[in-house]
Amino acid sequence: MTILITLFSLISFITGADSIGSARKAELLFVGDAMQHQAQLDRALELGGGKEYDYSDCFSLIAPTVLKADYAVCNLEVPLGGGPDYSGYPCFSAPDSYAEALRDAGFDMMLTANNHCLDRRDKAARRTLKALDELGIDHIGTYHDSADRDTLVPFIKEINGFKIGFLNYTYGTNGIKPSDGVEISMIDRKKMEKEIALTRKAGAEIIVAAMHWGIEYVLLENQPQRDLAQFLIDQGVDLIIGGHPHVVQPMKVVRNEKENKDVLVVYSLGNFISNMKTADTRGGAMVKATIIRDPDGKARFSHAVYETVFAAKPEKGTNYQVIPSWMPDRIPTSQKYHWEIFERGASGIFNTYNINVPRGH
Repeated sequence: MTILITLFSLISFITGADSIGSARKAELLFVGDAMQHQAQLDRALELGGGKEYDYSDCFSLIAPTVLKADYAVCNLEVPLGGGPDYSGYPCFSAPDSYAEALRDAGFDMMLTANNHCLDRRDKAARRTLKALDELGIDHIGTYHDSADRDTLVPFIKEINGFKIGFLNYTYGTNGIKPSDGVEISMIDRKKMEKEIALTRKAGAEIIVAAMHWGIEYVLLENQPQRDLAQFLIDQGVDLIIGGHPHVVQPMKVVRNEKENKDVLVVYSLGNFISNMKTADTRGGAMVKATIIRDPDGKARFSHAVYETVFAAKPEKGTNYQVIPSWMPDRIPTSQKYHWEIFERGASGIFNTYNINVPRGH
């Protein structure tokens, strides 16, 4: 018996497990907006021989990092409208192979509550949900109808023995309203308060709120974002992950004194991949948040680190490609100047305004 106990203790120390089926930590990874502009569609079709859309190399450099995370989340800011009339800005519609490539790169969840989710109206919004289900990708934020939302919220995922609840809300849908009953999770404090409480009551130990908010192309969060973040903190949310501005904004660990815990607030992760051209929109941030279990068994957010990514445009024979900042040698020579400007701007924001969220690689 003594030998067995000693062996189990050694395994627990090496693997980080407290007991069989239970882990001491879980690592969640978040990236920003996954866009599909017309030039991206055209390039993918060209590389697919004019018959299919090929995204096979878009995420090859970042995939090992994404796959290593226990659970990875991105904002799918395009409906999967079905062919053949795919389109970029202002009314997006992308092929299913795009989401498939993101899945194969390691992303487990797609956020669908954003200002472009109704670009192709209710039909495409519903088709997006069906396509993600068929691809085996988790998704939150939009629903077939209100009854579907009532059934699927709360969404709680068991990750390394932690029960983690996820919620997703958007400020709007570019003025397009559902015409056939599709349900969009809008930023509505009364509804959010109710769903956060339901998620906690259903057993979530950690709650993540993904917010589509803020002002496009502005590098600092505004007062409404701060106020809404505080509201979410007051409701007991543990991680607040923001997107929409298409540029990075600060990340902060703040204290919830009432519940005696730290809360991660990321105001904007910027773009993950896109064809945007201005320096600040050429990339974004990737945040890894670590959840731990205290000796008393309580789950809590422990710490977070970030890295930056750059969306390189195609060169001869290549596709758009997400390049992590620790691979500067993979930046095409013709785009190093743009990368340097993006990196300087993003680092300036994070070095000046981040609170307890350092660069991690």
